[in-house]
Amino acid sequence: MNLYAPILALGGIAAAFGVVSLVAGALTGPKRYNRAKLEAYECGIEPTPQPAGGGRFPVKYYLTAMLFIIFDIEIVFLYPWAVYFDSLGIFGLVEMALFIATVFVAYAYLWRRGGLEWD
Repeated sequence: MNLYAPILALGGIAAAFGVVSLVAGALTGPKRYNRAKLEAYECGIEPTPQPAGGGRFPVKYYLTAMLFIIFDIEIVFLYPWAVYFDSLGIFGLVEMALFIATVFVAYAYLWRRGGLEWD
């Protein structure tokens, strides 16, 4: 249990910091609420009423999210591979070629669906 004491202490300090920050903000923050402050922030545009079912988002939002996730995961896998490239040999090279091929397929799909057009 002595090995885990520093980890538990750090977790306790992090949790205490979060709780103290929320309580301090609630106690010391301004309390002047008005109709404009209670509305959702819409980047300066007047909010429009939403349909009863919540409306549908265009697929482009999801494609953009997929694009970011794909390239983040690619970087996470490429960095350790680059560090140990010499010791992996031909097996590591083939595996990374297959991985990059699958990433390219996802990239081509996004490109074909218009996920990279920002107009």
